[in-house]
Amino acid sequence: MNDTILLVGCGKMGGALLHGWLERGVDGAGIYVVDPADESRQLTSELGVSYVEAAQEVPSGILPRVVVFAVKPQITDDVVPDYARYSTSECVFLSIAAGRPITYFAERLGDGAAIVRTMPNTPAAIGRGISVACANQQVSAESRELCGDLLNAVGKVAWVDDEGLLDAVTATSGSGPAYVFLLIECLAEAGIAAGLPEDLARQLALETVAGAGELARRSEDSPSVLRQNVTSPGGTTAAALEVLMADDGMGQLITRAVTAATRRSEELAG
Repeated sequence: MNDTILLVGCGKMGGALLHGWLERGVDGAGIYVVDPADESRQLTSELGVSYVEAAQEVPSGILPRVVVFAVKPQITDDVVPDYARYSTSECVFLSIAAGRPITYFAERLGDGAAIVRTMPNTPAAIGRGISVACANQQVSAESRELCGDLLNAVGKVAWVDDEGLLDAVTATSGSGPAYVFLLIECLAEAGIAAGLPEDLARQLALETVAGAGELARRSEDSPSVLRQNVTSPGGTTAAALEVLMADDGMGQLITRAVTAATRRSEELAG
């Protein structure tokens, strides 16, 4: 974890990665952030890592062990080709750009480029993210371990051999936090409609979702068992679940939502 890292893009996810690396003991002297934004310049100054606005400004003597693409997919066409000069057996490219397949990077970096594609999610900002990664054949065991270490700095990591699964991963965990945030919003609004003061309803919704999630994470029981434990026959929870678990209820809505997001991820990948 002391190898030179080029972090290309330092927005929300790139910034979360950077903080996670430093907290895990990565030497800041070996990190170069490439991002034209003033916010990134200020952040790197505060954290004591090197900063340049563009790839052309990276010192010629720097040979990165890993180049992390943490940029939006809309600008990868303008960004990625500038790093083809680092396509050697000693460098691995780690991409968190949604919807961009490994072949996309191989076309711009060279067929011999070692590429890892991954999909993290926004809880990485507090070290509670989950990332799923897929590597091409050029990625060595050592490079795979290095990428895993970098991703572990912001949460859990899972690996898959089938890159096609990343579209469903994007729809499930990549977009998933938005579904949970929407649940908090809807639960709060329902509480308000039931007569609760707005502040109390929002507090109850937030703490209930956060607490239930943490309970599910820590418990050895499955979510279905935990749900059953809360549900007394003929009680208030049972009455609510009759609505939520109806044929047109929450299960169908979530399935349709994940299907739509998966389809869109496939479209973005071309």
